[in-house]
Amino acid sequence: MKQNIIISKQFKSELATAISECEKDKIFVLVDETTRELCWELIKDDFCLKEAQVITIGTTDSNKTLDTLVAVWEALQQGGATRHSLLINLGGGMVTDLGGFAASTFKRGINFINIPTTLLAMVDASVGGKTGVNFGGLKNEIGVFNEANTVILNTDWLKTLDTANIRSGYAEMLKHGLIADEKMWAELINYNLAEPDLLLLSGMLGRSVCIKERIVEEDPHEKGIRKALNLGHTFGHAFEAWALEHRPILHGYAVAFGLIAELYLSVVKTGFPTERMRQTVSFIRTYYGALPITCNDYARLIELMHHDKKNRGNEINVTLLGGIGDIRINQSVSEEEVKEALDFVREGC
Repeated sequence: MKQNIIISKQFKSELATAISECEKDKIFVLVDETTRELCWELIKDDFCLKEAQVITIGTTDSNKTLDTLVAVWEALQQGGATRHSLLINLGGGMVTDLGGFAASTFKRGINFINIPTTLLAMVDASVGGKTGVNFGGLKNEIGVFNEANTVILNTDWLKTLDTANIRSGYAEMLKHGLIADEKMWAELINYNLAEPDLLLLSGMLGRSVCIKERIVEEDPHEKGIRKALNLGHTFGHAFEAWALEHRPILHGYAVAFGLIAELYLSVVKTGFPTERMRQTVSFIRTYYGALPITCNDYARLIELMHHDKKNRGNEINVTLLGGIGDIRINQSVSEEEVKEALDFVREGC
């Protein structure tokens, strides 16, 4: 089933239409502290939202927890939500992930609309039906597959983002280029992230979302080809969880460093062209810097990788590439190979 994704040109009317198509005795809007100030203030007076109740949660991935989830359930309950109510998730990936899970489980499921406000959420978190929260120090450990009734991608929100958040979302676009084709990869690798052209980026975003949408439509529950979207994420999620124990980093930065590791393994194990790997790694190191891991962190990172949802038994599973667009899912790697890849990641430190 094709998800209803709107690349917005007339946001107010598109939102009103999306709301009208949902069953709704009451409307709730989930925001975090940042999107309440920067985004909700811009739309709160829209006629279709005049009776909406706002639920505000803390900012950053550190709030993507069971405690926050319970707070959202409680706010829905205290606000008189029924199984016929509607939740609108206005925010980045943390808000759409957690809000989608809250909506999917409250009263056994209520309708929800995603309005992603970060580049990362537009190209990744809000599309594809994955919802969830972090648990036990692990990313997205608890969640369900459940698609939003509608996802509205309004690129005007990009004007509210700082450089770091633009780059965070761009890492997922770079991943989409690597699993798509040479033309898309080349466009992405030659884009000037130092001075981003948001108009150009909007067009690239649309093509990026189409890649994910096509793959999710073919494999909604990640039994096969959807694992292509995990490129960079086995290492990336471990990097992100490790960083939460030290100094948190944005999801896209963790994925970018994960791409370095998994492209290295792609060269070693599945014949990915060395020059393409070097070009991609050079782009990442230019715009994302270096991950401050040391050899002393390897054991913890490997432990975190063993908890990855893509694994079977005691094997560490990754998605690799034989070339740009040549996807190799379900590749197992040894701990020695993981350490080699971590050595390569550290070369830029």
